Amino acid sequence: MTDLLYQTDSYVREFEAKVVAVDAAGSRVALDRTGFYPGGGGQPNDVGVLRLRVFSADTPEIEVPVTAVKKEGAPSRDGDFVWHTLAGVLPQEGAPVTGVIDWDRRYKLMQTHTALHVLCGVVYRDYGALVTGGNMDPGQGRMDFEFATMRGELVAEIEARCNTEIEAARDVRVKILPREEAFQIPDLIRTKINLLPEGIKEIRTVEIVGLDLQADGGTHVANTREVGRIKVTDYKSKGAINKRIYIEVG
Repeated sequence: MTDLLYQTDSYVREFEAKVVAVDAAGSRVALDRTGFYPGGGGQPNDVGVLRLRVFSADTPEIEVPVTAVKKEGAPSRDGDFVWHTLAGVLPQEGAPVTGVIDWDRRYKLMQTHTALHVLCGVVYRDYGALVTGGNMDPGQGRMDFEFATMRGELVAEIEARCNTEIEAARDVRVKILPREEAFQIPDLIRTKINLLPEGIKEIRTVEIVGLDLQADGGTHVANTREVGRIKVTDYKSKGAINKRIYIEVG
């Protein structure tokens, strides 16, 4: 299995790794460890480059763009690997590489993801609404809630309460717990549907101290003050009890 560095340290920008599998037809390689987030939970995958050693006096290493990242199994192997699709030469199995993440893009996604958790925490705490969906891009995102009605005054109130929580400079803590222990936490699942398959033995939790605690696999900033501010840019009805809120951060 690929060691998922981003699960315990979202601030890893560069890392050393070894190629453990090559999929020539898919122009991709799996690594023994990675800082690249493979996508999931509404957060897009990371991009960046792999630096390859070519042992040439003129060009000791080259950079190959990483255009897509996906977590899935490998033929005749146990466990999941993180596959890195490359726009260029493929290194051989066993080759050492250096992964470099597009940090500006990743950090904006971290800010956005934490902002969405602030939004989720405020709406759940103050209005009791569950999440029915969500998605994000760097610097902006949207989240759907189980609201029967929504109006401009309510949205403005939610925005103000979110920014109050951000300004409180709340720490963001990540833990990986055994499934049985994690599911003893009240209200751990904030989505309308539990998206965690039975086969998952460990649950990663993300806590905004004093506001929100939920199961989550994505990357986050270490403190809410890094988000900046939340601005609600739009809201709309997506059904009888499904309302969507759009935000920007920074």
